[in-house]
Amino acid sequence: QVQLVESGGGLVQAGGSLRLSCAASGRSFSSYAVGWFRQAPGKEREFVAAVNWSGGTTTYANSVKGRFTISRDNAKNTVYLRMNSLKPEDTAVYSCAARGATYSTSPYDYNYWGQGTQVTVSS
Repeated sequence: QVQLVESGGGLVQAGGSLRLSCAASGRSFSSYAVGWFRQAPGKEREFVAAVNWSGGTTTYANSVKGRFTISRDNAKNTVYLRMNSLKPEDTAVYSCAARGATYSTSPYDYNYWGQGTQVTVSS
């Protein structure tokens, strides 16, 4: 069992930056892949970024590639999402999720979810 708690969301102007954190508790977090997803009002949940269990492999949605960076510190049981050059269209609730060792871009493949953190980007 893994419990996930996101933090770091907030209100930022377009062009600004935020760093989200996904803190995990529970056994063997370092053996799980972690993904970040977001959901804007009235829209489907969409994939943002994911990292495998070791942090050695990552993948990104095309809409955030080059602006967002996912990383993890297994010693701290935490996964980060650094978001630069934020745009108003990045506004959403961001959630992290965990699954087996290899990541997936589908939210249906993830077993554990956090509650989410709101990110609002003003123009």
